[in-house]
Amino acid sequence: MVRSDARIIRFAAIAVAVIVTIFLLSQGSSPSYISGGSSDSTKTTKPSSSLKSTVKSSGALGNKDYGNFALDAGMKKSPNKGTVKAAFVSLARNNDLWSLIGSIRHVEDRFNSKYGYDWVFLNDEPFSKEFIRTTTALITGETKYGLIPKEHWSFPEWIDLDKAAATRETMKQKKIIYGDSVSYRHMCRYESGFFYRHELMMDYDYYWRVEPDIRIYCDIDYDIFQFMKDNGKKYGFTISLHEYVETIPTLWKTTKEFLKENPGFLHKNSLMDFVSDDGGATYNLCHFWSNFEIGDLNFWRGEAYSKYFDYLDRNGGFFYERWGDAPIHSIAAALFLDKSEIHYFPDVGYYHGPFHNCPINDEFRLDHKCMCNPKDDFTFKGYSCGNKYYSAQQLQKPENYQDYQ
Repeated sequence: MVRSDARIIRFAAIAVAVIVTIFLLSQGSSPSYISGGSSDSTKTTKPSSSLKSTVKSSGALGNKDYGNFALDAGMKKSPNKGTVKAAFVSLARNNDLWSLIGSIRHVEDRFNSKYGYDWVFLNDEPFSKEFIRTTTALITGETKYGLIPKEHWSFPEWIDLDKAAATRETMKQKKIIYGDSVSYRHMCRYESGFFYRHELMMDYDYYWRVEPDIRIYCDIDYDIFQFMKDNGKKYGFTISLHEYVETIPTLWKTTKEFLKENPGFLHKNSLMDFVSDDGGATYNLCHFWSNFEIGDLNFWRGEAYSKYFDYLDRNGGFFYERWGDAPIHSIAAALFLDKSEIHYFPDVGYYHGPFHNCPINDEFRLDHKCMCNPKDDFTFKGYSCGNKYYSAQQLQKPENYQDYQ
């Protein structure tokens, strides 16, 4: 009889626990949709309980000796939810959803579940309810959905449409990647000159760009946005490589013309040696791969870059050639910033096909639960500009870097 009573009590306790759990889960299952300042923007706000996360105790990441891989002393583990005015930003269409959710899970699992930063999605067409519901369910922080103004995703009035069409046909015949794509050109122009001006982005000072089909290989146990802010970093990257010369034949010439008219924008301590092998006479094609970039939005909003973009835009190279946002961002960062304001993240394991950024220090990979093969690391391989970056910044390379060339 005593055993029967004990079983009844245990059953009752389990039943109560299940009921409580179902009730708690139900409080966060249906996000409410609130107007985001205009009819073309939407944001979703989750109950505060959904933002809670377990955060490791504070301490310097550099406590362990990783040899020449030792991380910057300014990188700290954060004991609190992130407080920097920062957000992730993804330019995506509704049909990108199933490619993007994997990227979101990587970022959330490896980083944002500890810090709860917001996520901004931008699209040249309205987001579907399925896109909004699915992405909101995956993200720790607040999610916002914005429509791109037509004037930011169309041919500007000064573009000769026949000339632009002829360029696309020529590039198609030459089989230049995305050479005949109109939408790709609109994307490059938008990422170069407009994403940071969107009304939803005006709430933030820093951003982390995330694209579909990327992976984050390692745990990130410090607040990257706080690191950027505390250390005066304005542009951060993981992968650098050479651009296709056929897509930007006059970009450097146009840049030099801009600098001739605006010599004061060239920083005295610039990273010119990263983008040019001859003091600025020619462009060596090195650029930071912008599908991953963490940056200071106020740099893009500043006078130097604003005038530079407007100059490039008026020149028409986005449509008469196929100028990409990656070389444009890279050239601007290299020339207008103090080189100390640019940061390479060797510790952020990252993949965007076909290139990998995989920490080559064995102990670091184990400590941060990395799931990548260091032999795949692209940093010091031939087509990479990693060697050039280390040289231009006068950084000491990892002791074992030659094993991964």
